[in-house]
Amino acid sequence: MELKLRDYQQEVLNIIDNLEPGAYLIQMATGLGKTATFTNIKRKGRVLVLAHREELVTQPIKYYDCPVGIEMANHKSNGENVVIASVQSIIHRLDKFKPDDFDMIIIDEAHHAAATSYKKIINYFNPRLLLGFTATPNRGDGVRLDDVFQKIIYQKDLKWAIQNHYLTDIHCLRVNIGYDISKVARKMGDFAVGELEEALNSDVLNGAIAEAYKKYAKGQTLIFATSVEHAQNIAKLIPGAIAITAETNNRAELIQKFTNREIPCLVNCMIFTEGTDMPLVETVMIARPTSNSSLYTQMVGRGLRLYPGKDKLTLIDLVGTTGKANLCTAPTLIGIDLNSVPKAQQDDIEGDLFDLPDLIAQKADCIESWIRNIEIVDLWAKEQQYNLHNVNWFKMPNGDFILQLKGKKIRIPAQNELGETILDRPMKMQEAFDIAYQYLCENFEEQRYLWDLSIVKKWGKAPASEKQKAQVKRFFRNYDTSELTKLEASQILNRLFCR
Repeated sequence: MELKLRDYQQEVLNIIDNLEPGAYLIQMATGLGKTATFTNIKRKGRVLVLAHREELVTQPIKYYDCPVGIEMANHKSNGENVVIASVQSIIHRLDKFKPDDFDMIIIDEAHHAAATSYKKIINYFNPRLLLGFTATPNRGDGVRLDDVFQKIIYQKDLKWAIQNHYLTDIHCLRVNIGYDISKVARKMGDFAVGELEEALNSDVLNGAIAEAYKKYAKGQTLIFATSVEHAQNIAKLIPGAIAITAETNNRAELIQKFTNREIPCLVNCMIFTEGTDMPLVETVMIARPTSNSSLYTQMVGRGLRLYPGKDKLTLIDLVGTTGKANLCTAPTLIGIDLNSVPKAQQDDIEGDLFDLPDLIAQKADCIESWIRNIEIVDLWAKEQQYNLHNVNWFKMPNGDFILQLKGKKIRIPAQNELGETILDRPMKMQEAFDIAYQYLCENFEEQRYLWDLSIVKKWGKAPASEKQKAQVKRFFRNYDTSELTKLEASQILNRLFCR
């Protein structure tokens, strides 16, 4: 397929063409054409492309200028220059290949590469280049890829793409329709589809979705549902809407009518997650809750295309009760974690996408978050296997770590996908925590009571003193201090006095 590459795509290809042997990561925002980019990398031998979903296996074929073999289910390769493989299939067929069969391995949606299945495949082969492409920023979550890739060689995020007019801006809304998926099981890192469908596909909730469409949707609207029946039931409640499923034969015709504004709304179940050319989408409604950041960004990605007369995309997250599970919503697109924002205030996180970070930081800067911060940081450090030296760091929603002292604020910027941050130079996150601890010991020993949790925790379980309660009441007159512990009061006062 003949394709004119954009300047930034050609820039990526030039960088890759001059790489030394190794393992490298490339981040390109959804909508910037990572598939068109990696299929045009200059080949210097055979190429293996690894993907985890059927659409990602079949989608790149049209871009290659040579025979392509497939390793997936009943499909088997036969010595072609390019082999595209489903991870689930090739992991059982490694004996079919020699370790040096491929000069280059490309991993699509590379944030999955931390999984055991991927590592088994990666460790089997000995390519000159291992390249990972991802659209998903992982600053806010627990995924690290530093044991797979050695360096990030290119980054073009969503903000860059929108500011440079490759993608449309996004206005984000949250509509609480009252669903409860707190008891829905999780499989393969996401909500179990069958249970999710059972929890959401009800007359009351479908009516709420239709009402949200009527009230908030602008222009041509694409709704993502949890199942075929769910999509059909939603469509019945929206005048002129059409449900599109895997059994819909005339998809191209319906998309054209939708683009011509003859159909106002398309409701689909996992049909338009990626690989579909939809020229005009002005509103995307997420009625298919997910904790898979890749799936979420792909759903939103259907609406990021520029179109004459289109001002911006309206993104509507339909939310409800999720229990302890993390739900992907608009902040996910820019790598921001809402865990530090109290549940009661999360529905207020609305506005243009790049206005959200300041709003989230403001909402997270509250008593409930200050009290929970030790728990949030401790859990994160255990997941990442970091030693924080008992320093009382405050974790911001964007992944930055801040320590408030009297007259001094210390900040460690959020880590990237390879567990790196930047202080005076790029370094591993653990090194940054080590340097900060040494700096504190050498320069702020007299303030150890503020930053050393081991000291605070010795007396922290006791009830807050009357003096502490009075100080808290000075700032929060109506706050109930009767159950406060000394540690909790200390967290509140440290945050107040050391701003």
